[in-house]
Amino acid sequence: MEERNESRGWMRLAGLGFELAASIAGGAFLGWWIDRQAGTSPRWLGILAGVGAVGGLYNLIRTALRASKEAARGDESAPAGPSLRNRIR
Repeated sequence: MEERNESRGWMRLAGLGFELAASIAGGAFLGWWIDRQAGTSPRWLGILAGVGAVGGLYNLIRTALRASKEAARGDESAPAGPSLRNRIR
């Protein structure tokens, strides 16, 4: 069961990376298309790629903070005993 939860975590991380890349690529593609239609060479490509990067990073940070809070809540409900950190030392 633990292995399944671990693979779910890796899939979540892979999904976040894909979402970040897709938001930047989507903004860049839309900006390229607008620039091509309007004849304004790299202006909209740069603006919308930046907006995609900001939006993707916002989503990444928001999801990472939510996962961190969930992990902290999970630690509180763990059985009493030495933590993993103490076992490693």
